[in-house]
Amino acid sequence: MSKSSQNANDPYALQTDYPQALNDLTLNEPTASEPTETNQPATIWLLLRELLETIVLSLVIFLLIRVVIQNYRIESHSMEPNFREGQFILVNKLAFKFGEPSRGEVIVFHNPGNIEEDYIKRVIGLPGDVVEVRDQTVYVNGQVLAEPYATNPFRDNYGPQEVEANHLFVMGDNRGNSSDSRRIGSIPEELIVGQAWLRVWPFDQWGFITHYQLEPGQSISQSTP
Repeated sequence: MSKSSQNANDPYALQTDYPQALNDLTLNEPTASEPTETNQPATIWLLLRELLETIVLSLVIFLLIRVVIQNYRIESHSMEPNFREGQFILVNKLAFKFGEPSRGEVIVFHNPGNIEEDYIKRVIGLPGDVVEVRDQTVYVNGQVLAEPYATNPFRDNYGPQEVEANHLFVMGDNRGNSSDSRRIGSIPEELIVGQAWLRVWPFDQWGFITHYQLEPGQSISQSTP
């Protein structure tokens, strides 16, 4: 009988240690619940990528808002009693990119004498209009410009003066205390920042700003953005 046959039939022969080796391999295998080192860098990269995408998206939204809207703090008395010092408004910077200013609209523009300063006034005259102010009444092209909004009393007379091309004649509602076109001249249209759109502070005065469509010698119509 061969040696291999003897080992197979011999009850005292040593048993193979394959089963023990298989058990050792099973113990050394990672379980499904244990994270592997190769998955950790991938998870970290996904988190970093999501964070970066969020930051970029927020930056894009912020820049888009800045292109369309600008906040503005009123720092003068020139528009009283309708706008007061310390109020905050939002300015629609695209309002005149797709349209033209109208008489009666409230706009914000750079001061022609110092473009670092912004003024808020009301549009009174358009290019080609002849504006005259006398006896606390505004005349445009020889006709009374009916103004439904409140204005403070004033004494000075002005004009008549024709508004240049691509310029606007503006006045403050506080006619006796306003550095407007009667003093600084007509405003070049390229200096316009935008249309006063929304009053946001103080909260009890929150709301859209009313604008008017004024035509000399005609009835008044009003509009909001």
